[in-house]
Amino acid sequence: MKEIRTEIAIQAAAGTVWSILLDFPAYPAWNPFMTGIRGKPAVGEKLECRPRLPESRRVLTFRPTVSRLTPERVFAWKGHTLLPGIADGEHFLELEPLGKGSVRLVHRQEYWGLLIPVFWAFFAVRTREGFQRMNEALKARAEERQRAGDF
Repeated sequence: MKEIRTEIAIQAAAGTVWSILLDFPAYPAWNPFMTGIRGKPAVGEKLECRPRLPESRRVLTFRPTVSRLTPERVFAWKGHTLLPGIADGEHFLELEPLGKGSVRLVHRQEYWGLLIPVFWAFFAVRTREGFQRMNEALKARAEERQRAGDF
């Protein structure tokens, strides 16, 4: 198994960050990595996720299944490319309380399957950069909302 893991502290309440993460229609307006998500955020539901790696014009489409959902704590989905066992993964957006109305976002993905070692060097660096860009954009949006009292 391989993992990409990023973290960022956000000076906003968990509810503020959570509401942004689950507002799928707004993703194109603020999210430079995950350009769109369609579907219902509920365990067992199918999503359509459209990430774009940094420095790429190509938007990918994945259709994972929501695997975990704990309000204001964890939102995760699991999927595969081609057939299960070839290139599988579970994507996590986890909020950890830091106190005083702040949270840490842990944004990570676990990968496993036959082709992961082959393609790891190709996509790991760019995917990590995409996660970091999304984290920074989420932080800016949440902190602005928190300051404005718009949550």
